[in-house]
Amino acid sequence: MRCPFCKEDDDKVIDSRASSDGFAIRRRRECLACSRRFTTYERIEESPLRVIKKDGGREPFERRKILLGLIKACEKRPIPIALLEAITERIENRVLEEYDSEVPVSYIGELVMQELKDVDQVAYVRFASVYREFKDINEFMDELKGMLSGGRRAAVRAAVDRAAGKKTGGKKTGGKKAGGRKKAAAKKPAAKKGDSPASGKSAGSGSR
Repeated sequence: MRCPFCKEDDDKVIDSRASSDGFAIRRRRECLACSRRFTTYERIEESPLRVIKKDGGREPFERRKILLGLIKACEKRPIPIALLEAITERIENRVLEEYDSEVPVSYIGELVMQELKDVDQVAYVRFASVYREFKDINEFMDELKGMLSGGRRAAVRAAVDRAAGKKTGGKKTGGKKAGGRKKAAAKKPAAKKGDSPASGKSAGSGSR
């Protein structure tokens, strides 16, 4: 395997393991010329899947393009590359399960957007702005409003749930406190007018 860094064809496999779905072998290689490491995948050869582009043209399906699109959308975002590789694998599996020979590029784009929406909203908006080709700022703002309204609805529901929990807990707590005060009042003897601990002691000492 030719090294992608120094282009030398001299490497060794230092790690080899099956992918999570069992349909590929992931091999970690080290170049013996420059000592840099890179990853390769071994997969079963199948009939080539083609992607139907927006203009009607066809091109071979390449998982690498999906990964590069994710990396570009997530640039300078706190998202590990391992997560993007896992997303790419999930999208590839979905595409291969649903389509045999040709897949619309719109289907792939929607899968990418669904994944990014759950991972990072900034990356989602970046990808959406390129994929959906917004014609003006109004279309872009409509997309943002949809995201914000969804977030507000979730926040309102959470606030209602918290308020309901506090209200129920307050009633129970208040009832216990009230009952405790009533019991304490019933046990405490009524004090006579003019009596005090000091006067009681002096009266007792006088009788003696």
